[in-house]
Order: sequence, then structure tokens, then C-alpha cells
Amino acid sequence: MSTVTEGPPQATAPSGRDRSAAAPLRWSPVELLPAVLVALLGGWLLLPGHGLWFDELFTAEVARLPLGDILTAIATGEGTASYLAGVPPSYNAPYYLVTYLWTSVPGLGGDTSLRLLSLLATAGGLTLITRALTRLAGRGTGVLAGLVLAANPLVLEQSVEARSYGLAVLATGATALGLVRWLQEPPRGLLLFGLAGAGMGLAHWYAVTVLAAFVAAAVLLRRRRALPVALTGALAALPAVGFVGLAVLNGTGARNAEHLRDTDGRLVALAAEAWAGGRTPLLYLGLGLAVVGAFRAAGARVVGACWVVVPLLLLVATELVRPVYLPRYLLAGLLGLGVLAAAGAMALPRPARVPVGALLLACSLLASAPLADRGPRERADDLVAVLAQAHESGEPIVAADQRSATGLDHYVRTLAPQLRPDVVLPPEDAPPGEDRVWVVRRLLDGEPEPTDDDAILRAAGLRMVDQYDFPAGKTDLVLQLWSR
Repeated sequence: MSTVTEGPPQATAPSGRDRSAAAPLRWSPVELLPAVLVALLGGWLLLPGHGLWFDELFTAEVARLPLGDILTAIATGEGTASYLAGVPPSYNAPYYLVTYLWTSVPGLGGDTSLRLLSLLATAGGLTLITRALTRLAGRGTGVLAGLVLAANPLVLEQSVEARSYGLAVLATGATALGLVRWLQEPPRGLLLFGLAGAGMGLAHWYAVTVLAAFVAAAVLLRRRRALPVALTGALAALPAVGFVGLAVLNGTGARNAEHLRDTDGRLVALAAEAWAGGRTPLLYLGLGLAVVGAFRAAGARVVGACWVVVPLLLLVATELVRPVYLPRYLLAGLLGLGVLAAAGAMALPRPARVPVGALLLACSLLASAPLADRGPRERADDLVAVLAQAHESGEPIVAADQRSATGLDHYVRTLAPQLRPDVVLPPEDAPPGEDRVWVVRRLLDGEPEPTDDDAILRAAGLRMVDQYDFPAGKTDLVLQLWSR
């Protein structure tokens, strides 16, 4: 049942042994169910209106700059603000150009609109994945795969972040659809495969590993006839490689490397845990069904297996040279695990398909349930709101570190512009000649991050007399009042 033939595409639907060559099913509105589900779940997560955290704040601050400044920063590797000297918009540079265009539309310049861009892109990407799997393995498999991904905790979490992962999902879905169209009706789909494949790497360069997986699937299914796909995939990878090379040349090649973990050979296990949100039922059920899908899923087994295995093998090999693991960086590749698990559920004996598919979806929803209670990841907006009430004109407001400066700068601009004349941003130090000074800083391991400002203020005869705490999921901030 799992054998895939290599004959030319058939004008009529062949047997279940070669669904990749079957005449494609017509589109049905039911294929929009995954997009509806992720929109509802993502909208629920956006309802509290929590403030942006550092990575998202970086997006917001870059996107509002003139286009020429963004392009200059990308090319030179220079930061876009005094306190961002070591954080230029080099990697994922195309994302900042997209957000610049998005926020240029009247009414779309706010914080929520940046997150909405990611959610809409994710919904579009899941729709394309659903369509691709429907054409490849049947509507039941396609819709179930889309629903499972829409409810997946890793996908859902990143779908409401003002970062490039939603666009990566969109491009991955389009590339998968291009591949399936080529498998069924060559040479149709090749242009979509190339353009969307380039978009994958431009959205996030780790997604190039998935592009390699799709090329591998084409080669396994069509052998020598896959040469056009292989060449197109190689060309599609060049833009991403070019941006990585540019980052290396302008001196920012190691930026964010401190966030990458060395897994000591556990990368595959940690990736699977991240996909399952750390929830054992989804982890074991998903992996079990993925194994079934890899061996028994008609039509989808080769594409699904390559989608999962090839990116992980490439990353495991790269880890021999340097750390590469960060869960969200692996998102495009881990989409394949949901696809293969859904294909496995639909490869079971007919009476078991619906209940097992429903169980897989239920486990995905349960694994994502904790996200509903997720608090703010950073509370710079609350901090600025307190400042607006407690601060008196003329009292300096000092950002002691990079993260504090990014949040303070953004929310003073958007929420309390009257504070702007008194804001002091790095590399400027706290002024020593004032009677009252406000200091914004983050906590590291429960303690304020030490900076030169403490010694300057103490030498001027000031001491900390009050402190407001703003704990959050990503960054804990404090607002200190120093006075004589």
C-alpha cells in the first residue's frame, strides 16, 4: 500500500498506491476549517492585548523607520537606534520590509496589527497546506492535517507573535502546494515552488532545510525527472544564503548565537517535545501516528517523511559544528510532524480513522490550552503607564539596559509622549546632578542587571527609595526611584 510508482501523471485517478499522480480533487469550502480554527484560537490569545516583548518591540521600532534607513541598516549591519548598536535588522531582513509595507497602510500601524499580520499569514499557510495534502492524499487527510497544525501549541504560539514565523508558515504552505502541483501536473507548480521556496528562506533561513526536504521528496518520487525541481530548489535557496552571507560580511553573523542551545545529541527529542508543547499524550500519539504515516500513508508518506526527517538530519549534522537549537527556529520543519501524524491517522483501518483523528486533534487542543492563561511576556506598557502617573516634569527617566530601553522608547512614543523630554537612553548614563531620578531596568536571576548608573547615582548622593516590579513571562522589569 505504501509503494509510490514512478510513471507519468495519469489523466484519470489511479489506484490508491499512487495518489501523488492522481487527478486533483476540486477545492471545497471545508478546506477553510483550519484557517477558521487558527483565527479563532489566535484571536482568543490576542484579546487580552498584552504589550509587546523585546523581539516584537524590535519589529515595531524597525518597521516605523523610513525605508532608506531600514535598507541602510540591513546592508551595513548597523543598529537602528543608539541602544540597538549590536542588534541590526540583518537576519530576516525581508520580514522588516514586509512589516514596513504593512504598517504603511492607514490604520495598521499599531502593535496589534503587527501580530495580526502573523495570524493572517499563518491562516493562509495552513489553508495552502490543507489544499496540498488534499490534492496529495485526500480531503480527509488534508483537513485533519490543517486542523492539527492549527491547534498545535508551537504553531499557535508563534501565530500571534510579531515576528516572521507566520510568513514562514505561509511560504512553506505555498511551496508544498507548488510541489504537489508539479507531482500531479508537471510542469505546473514549478514557478510557485521556486518563488515560495525563496520566500521560505527569506522569512526564516532555517526553512531552507524544508526546501531541501521537498526537493528530496521530488527526487524519491520522480527520480531523474525531478531535475527541474532540484535546480529550482537550488536557485530558491540562493536569496536566503545571500542574506546570511551579507550578515557574515557586515559583522553580524553571530548575532543571537547566545540564544542557541547545544542539545548534546538530544535535538530530535527536544524538537518533538517542543512540537507537543511538552505534553506527553500528544507527543506519544503524534509520534506513533507519524511512524504509521511514514510507512502506510498513501500519497503523503514520502513528502511527509522527508518534511520531518530531512530538516532534523541537517540540523543534527550542523550541531556537530555549532549549537543550532531554538524551538521556534524549527517551526517550518516541525509542520511536517503534524502532517505525517494526520496522514498516519487516515492510514489506519477505516473504522479507526475518525476516532483516532479526533483524538489527535483533541490532544493538540489540550496541549495548547495553557496558552489561554498565558500572561504578558513583557510589561513595558504597564511600566510606562505607572511612570505617566508618578513622574514629575524634569525628572530624568533612565533606561539602564538594551531591553529596558527598547520597551521604554516604544511605549513612551505610543502611550505617553509627554515623558519624551526626560527620557535618557543608552549609551547615555544617569545624570548625577538631579534630586530625583527614575531608572528602568530588567532583572537577571531575580536581581537588577548591574550597570554604571548605580555607581554614578550613589556617588552623587542618591539612593533607591522605591521600586515597582513588573514580572512577566519573558522579561522581568523594575522601575526604581532614586532620591537624595
